[in-house]
Amino acid sequence: MPYKERTIGKLYRTIGEVATELGVNASLIRYWEREFGTVRPRRNGKGDRLYTEKEIDQLRRIHHLVKTQGFTLQGAKERLRTAGVEADPAPDRQAELRERLQRVREALVALREHSVEPPAP
Repeated sequence: MPYKERTIGKLYRTIGEVATELGVNASLIRYWEREFGTVRPRRNGKGDRLYTEKEIDQLRRIHHLVKTQGFTLQGAKERLRTAGVEADPAPDRQAELRERLQRVREALVALREHSVEPPAP
């Protein structure tokens, strides 16, 4: 049986690595973090930003919208927001979960009302 070589990917990448991949300055990535608020990288002990693949994908989407398609920042924000809504596969599931949470809340309130409070000293 031949040996299959495994590729080991990095869990985190630095802002410099991400900037090089996207072909932009690190300052632009920091600006997008502040403007969009959807990218929140971890920080190491020195305060350096460490990006996961999910965050890098989000930055790629922002880069594509702003740099390739020519969206304004506000337009890109709207596009990302509507893309998230359209990507939600189960709006009926949300309503069901809301109803279940409401029933749990009502049960907890009923338990609290029926519990006996100890007398005050």
